[in-house]
Amino acid sequence: MTLVYAVTPLLTWTLVGPIKFLINSARTRRWAFDLVGNGGFPSNHSAVVTSMATMIALREGISHPAFGVAVTLAVIVMIDANSLRQHVGKHAEHINALDAGKAGVEHKPLRERMGHTKIEICGGVVTGILIALAISRLLP
Repeated sequence: MTLVYAVTPLLTWTLVGPIKFLINSARTRRWAFDLVGNGGFPSNHSAVVTSMATMIALREGISHPAFGVAVTLAVIVMIDANSLRQHVGKHAEHINALDAGKAGVEHKPLRERMGHTKIEICGGVVTGILIALAISRLLP
């Protein structure tokens, strides 16, 4: 029995976080600890689901039913990251603006950066594929 199907998503998640932090830090020209979390380049969620789909394709083949399930899950995650989560961020932006105008009301601002752009999602896809290829070579 191989643990590659458990290792791949965990390792992808672990590697993409620091990559995203370094890219955000380089973009803002400061340590971007406040930008850690949802959103940013590359999409961590897209990288994780893509790494699993890629690993299944490499190990089982693209005709295997598990590959179809993995691709379906990946597409759902990417659509959610691009559309639904961006709408949640826009709602947070409007709620923050409404609450900021109220005198005497203590308000902890909601996080506005929630979703991903198509470029961030594509970056996650490429990163997930590359990590899965590397893991596949390291763990035969």
